[in-house]
Amino acid sequence: MPTSKKPRKKTSPKKPTADNIVAFAPDPRGVEESMTGMFGSHTNDPLDQAQEIMYEAWDSAVPKQRIVLAQKALKISPLCADAYNLLAEEHAKTQEEALGYYYKAVEAGKEALGSDGFKEYSGHFWGFLETRPYMRARLGLGEALWVTGEKDAAIENFKEMLELNPGDNQGIRYVLAAKLLNAGRMNELKSLLTSCADEASADIQYTRALVAYLEDAEDAEAIVKIAWETNDYVPGMLSGRIPTIELQGYISMGGKDEASGYVEIFGQPWKQTPGAVDWIESQTSLLEHKKRH
Repeated sequence: MPTSKKPRKKTSPKKPTADNIVAFAPDPRGVEESMTGMFGSHTNDPLDQAQEIMYEAWDSAVPKQRIVLAQKALKISPLCADAYNLLAEEHAKTQEEALGYYYKAVEAGKEALGSDGFKEYSGHFWGFLETRPYMRARLGLGEALWVTGEKDAAIENFKEMLELNPGDNQGIRYVLAAKLLNAGRMNELKSLLTSCADEASADIQYTRALVAYLEDAEDAEAIVKIAWETNDYVPGMLSGRIPTIELQGYISMGGKDEASGYVEIFGQPWKQTPGAVDWIESQTSLLEHKKRH
């Protein structure tokens, strides 16, 4: 099986509570701190100082301390988007309050980059450290919009993120695919899946298989074969024949953790589509039989 890895994606919590608000696993931000030091980017600029405090906040294992440090960062620079991001993740008491923090984060990040920054970095966002707080804010905003019922706005947000960073270091294409499927925006979903058709990812290939089943596509069997070769655990996990496993941090492509992540995000549409799970199980069992013989 392939061993390359991609970031794990999390679903938003079903019920807003003080301890379980809209959240996701951002990229390892400690690496960014090391990169900042490596390239000598520490300055006396208020925003740089505020960002340094955020590195300290992320290193802290004490939730209250992280919140205090985020608030301290905002006093030094109100343009510190990551401070608002942390408050949305850990301090907001409702989904609506989290959404408000993410809006503030996006605005702060936008102002910090300025119009010149958007022109310079457009098409390569995330490749520059300066853009990452803003892109984290956009991801948080999209999830918060979704869970508060603003699904069309969430989808547009994710589409704009891909325009800013077609390289998609954050895995937004997977998030967007799930949202488009949930919203029944099939033409847009098919367009997205076509653009990623060569990718060895369960999220892409098994969703292509579901669309092929829904449309009774002539090449459905070929698509299933590609999906199964990408990750052969997914069909069994969709049916319950194979138990899912708990996800932690990064996931291995082709592994049980990737399959579990796919079922966590995409399992409901499969199970709600009459006959789909039985179909993918029967199709892939034939492939398994051929493999043995």
